[in-house]
Amino acid sequence: MGDGTDSPEKFNPTSFDAKQWIKIAKNAGFKYFVLTAKHHDGFCLWPTETTDYSVKSSPWKNGEGDVVLECAKACQEEDMPFGVYISPWDRHEKCHPDKEKYDDFYCRQLTEILTQYCQLVEVWFDGAGSEGREYDWKRIIGLVKKYQPDAMIFNMGQPTIRWVGNEDGVAPYPWWNTRSNAKISMFSDDSVKWLPGTPNWLPAECDVSIRGNHWFWQENDESSLRSLDDLLSIYYCSVGHGTNLLLNVAPDNRGLIPEEEKKRVLEFGDEIRRRFSIPITVTEGTGSEIILELPFEAFVNTIVLQEDISGGERVRKYEIDSLREGQWSTIAEGTAIGHKRVQCFPLEKTKNLRFRAIETVGEPLILSFSCFNTTKK
Repeated sequence: MGDGTDSPEKFNPTSFDAKQWIKIAKNAGFKYFVLTAKHHDGFCLWPTETTDYSVKSSPWKNGEGDVVLECAKACQEEDMPFGVYISPWDRHEKCHPDKEKYDDFYCRQLTEILTQYCQLVEVWFDGAGSEGREYDWKRIIGLVKKYQPDAMIFNMGQPTIRWVGNEDGVAPYPWWNTRSNAKISMFSDDSVKWLPGTPNWLPAECDVSIRGNHWFWQENDESSLRSLDDLLSIYYCSVGHGTNLLLNVAPDNRGLIPEEEKKRVLEFGDEIRRRFSIPITVTEGTGSEIILELPFEAFVNTIVLQEDISGGERVRKYEIDSLREGQWSTIAEGTAIGHKRVQCFPLEKTKNLRFRAIETVGEPLILSFSCFNTTKK
């Protein structure tokens, strides 16, 4: 969490390897990659023309390096969608207090990011440090729509994806995709002011660090690494509540993901695949009742529901029943489904499960209803 006074001379990741970063994410099963190209300290990881406070003033690659470019290329090689975080708050830039001058400065930086690299999947605007500050969001969002019209926009200006409101990676349940407000940052309970025309349908993204108490690499910090069980709990409370999970993994001063983080991320991906890659059985359907017939009597402890969200979130309350000796018994219940609801319950031996929509808005459109036994064999 730099204050903008650190010398660019400190930046010299002599073993920097963007391919390592992207391959870890790809092998773990992540669906897109977001690089923090500029954090609140204002130091730019690309050779911007707007300031000398960037990699071009560092000894790394004799000032000829470009972290953004190398990440973009590595993402293209691995067929990994690429997104960029570019902080509006800038603790180094002297013109930051001058609204008009800084708007010009920031828009020039953003234009470089939007035009010099590749197609972006997301542009991440952090609200921290901008509480009470008004930027020219109409102009900023106009640049994104002009140069990267398919990119998700995170939480500021005119977003298409909103912040969950905490840095714990946890979405409260129920979590509905329609929302007219969100918190601006961790430092304020105020709601961010969005531009007119912001859609009501705003899925959430949950951000959390693999280090339990901070976002940046530190020496001798092994004890803060989250356990596999902790990451799995976060997964169930983010992806399992219908949101996206953005897991922060910080490179070290060599420019590499440390071995312990690499191992934990890959363990995380392997365990998710072990639990959810092969359902016992799966079905789909419309209407308020759907039967899931298992090919054989089996123990199950998890179901995954997905709505066809092109029709919105139609289910407002549901129950899951198990057929026991010819009688249906309720074993789970819930409210929001949306993109994905992962729900656990005590181990149940059954041949048939039943989904029943208790409260709806329109006919339920269930894209997928599947069951699993996630216990280790």
